[in-house]
Amino acid sequence: MQDSVDIIGAGQAGAQVAQSLRQGGYEGRIRIIGDEASLPYQRPPLSKKFLLGQMPAESLLLRPAEFYTTQNIELLTSTRVEKIDREARELVLQNGERLGYGKLVIATGTRARQVPIPGADLDGVVTLRSTGDVDAMRDRLASSDNVAIIGAGYIGLEVAAVAKMLGKSVTVIEAQDRPMKRVVSPIISEFYSKLHSGQGVDLLLETGVQNLVGDTKVSGVKLSDGREIPAELVLIAVGAVPNTELAEEAGIEVDNGIVVDGEGQTSDELIYAAGDCTRFYSERYHASTRMESVQNAIDQAKVVAASILGDDVNYDPLPWFWSDQYDIKLQIAGLSSGYDDTRLIGDPEARKFCVAYLKQGQLIAVDSVNFPKSHMMARRVIGQDWNDDLLPTV
Repeated sequence: MQDSVDIIGAGQAGAQVAQSLRQGGYEGRIRIIGDEASLPYQRPPLSKKFLLGQMPAESLLLRPAEFYTTQNIELLTSTRVEKIDREARELVLQNGERLGYGKLVIATGTRARQVPIPGADLDGVVTLRSTGDVDAMRDRLASSDNVAIIGAGYIGLEVAAVAKMLGKSVTVIEAQDRPMKRVVSPIISEFYSKLHSGQGVDLLLETGVQNLVGDTKVSGVKLSDGREIPAELVLIAVGAVPNTELAEEAGIEVDNGIVVDGEGQTSDELIYAAGDCTRFYSERYHASTRMESVQNAIDQAKVVAASILGDDVNYDPLPWFWSDQYDIKLQIAGLSSGYDDTRLIGDPEARKFCVAYLKQGQLIAVDSVNFPKSHMMARRVIGQDWNDDLLPTV
């Protein structure tokens, strides 16, 4: 088999693997295979500036078309891989064509989680994952007075902010007792509850959905308590599912994510994986983890490229995330799961503060709200024993 790398997935991780291979001096064939028509693009702005119409589609692109040409990176768009034939070392495409590979990188990302709600197939019920999703949502937003969002995580709240800024009546429906419960402390949740309520969003917590209402087009959401919320647009934003089917069907180890080692290598020594679709063991957090973030996609992709190039690497990142809602930026450094104490620096009422998360006296994560200095400092000092001088004051 010729010296070559094929990459399934034309998102942030897939594009970064190709770029890093060329930067590292790789001279073999590189081929990226993506099922969308677009060149590789960034996804975080989809629920923010792109949905709001403040960012043109071309600004989403990670690299212009000329980059792939000059770097001799073959890019197959609108192309779906149906099967990985490990024995033949071939990829079977949707049209039946077979492509041989030398080494393979799976960077298939995630898809929006579906929920079994009656009426979820009605026109006007959407999820958000691609530019096509946003185009359809934007058209619907323009003709809708009432928007309902199922799920008060990052995506749900970001879209709620956009819809409210466009003058819509917005209801957010969340089964948990506070927004973003899975990833932030009660202090942060309370701040965002007040933020959205203050903007006029109707935030319904500890509330279930019985069904979506409508004949062919959605007209409302019937709640578990019998109330009906009017809505011409319903966004289902209840998390993401890793796209692991190709790997699983090929007999590669999968556990809510494609299992990889510190080099990004799967249970097949010729096949690597990177980005949101992977699960790896973190020595830093002493846990198996799957991360959905730009940081993870980029950094793990760089590690995969370095491993293919023969470097000695071990991926164990300090993760970071962010969310923009109205004029508020939330920046998260580290993982707060398992914390046993917190420290509040600053005043939430002033809309500039941070929350430090401790575990057995050690700083493990920091959530910063409109406080970038604390975020940057946190990325340098996480892992140290706590003292009051570890982070800046407001």
